[in-house]
Amino acid sequence: MEWRDEGIILGTRRHGETSVILEVMTRAHGRHLGLVRGGRARRMQPVLQPGNRADLVWRARLDEHLGMFQVEPLELNAARLFASGIAIYGIQTLAAHLRLLPERDPHPGLFEMLSVVTGHLEDPAMAGPLLARYELAVLEELGFGLDLAQCALTGNRRDLAYVSPKSGRAVTREAGEPWADRLLPLPAFLQPEGGGADDTEALAQAFALTGFFLHRHVYEPRGLTEPEARGGFVAAVKRSLSGKQTHGGEAPDQDESRGAV
Repeated sequence: MEWRDEGIILGTRRHGETSVILEVMTRAHGRHLGLVRGGRARRMQPVLQPGNRADLVWRARLDEHLGMFQVEPLELNAARLFASGIAIYGIQTLAAHLRLLPERDPHPGLFEMLSVVTGHLEDPAMAGPLLARYELAVLEELGFGLDLAQCALTGNRRDLAYVSPKSGRAVTREAGEPWADRLLPLPAFLQPEGGGADDTEALAQAFALTGFFLHRHVYEPRGLTEPEARGGFVAAVKRSLSGKQTHGGEAPDQDESRGAV
């Protein structure tokens, strides 16, 4: 068995004295594991870092075997990502979400989104909205997608302001006002034609929304807890945006998460 594909590295774990088991998200073969012989060598360590893009050849005697990877670097992003605390939390969160999906199931749309998100993880104004949209996409791929295109009560596509926690469908501001305390706020940037978001309130609402449905449909039924990196990412983005709003410009990135990696 053999295939060749492009992938983004999610992580590694040690195997024996010199090798590692590599975890990647590939374009055509989904999240995939494989052995890299000599993966702990000094030459290979910079290549096998989370966020890097690589050309991969996978070989195994049988399809169900772990198999072995041959890895050639295409784009070394890790040094750039590891310079930002937000990016470190972000790549860990993205990997944790992908592990909710069955191994080796192809999800080309998620691969393309992963590529976009990893390209902007150091910019909090872009990283927050992109990762929130990524969580919506993960819910969709798991079969629990939200319907945010039109109002569940009126069919109207304008002035959508809430999401029903029962149905996962959007509701307009006027139609949902009588039950506003029971509905989840829907930030404008998560709507089909929404733009970016650079304020902490909108981002907090977005991650509260996706987090609610991740807990209800994924974490709790599987007996899982929310990955710690997700909370770290949200907190780091909010700190950065709050600093910019307070000081009227770039806030220094304290990289508080480095010690946890």
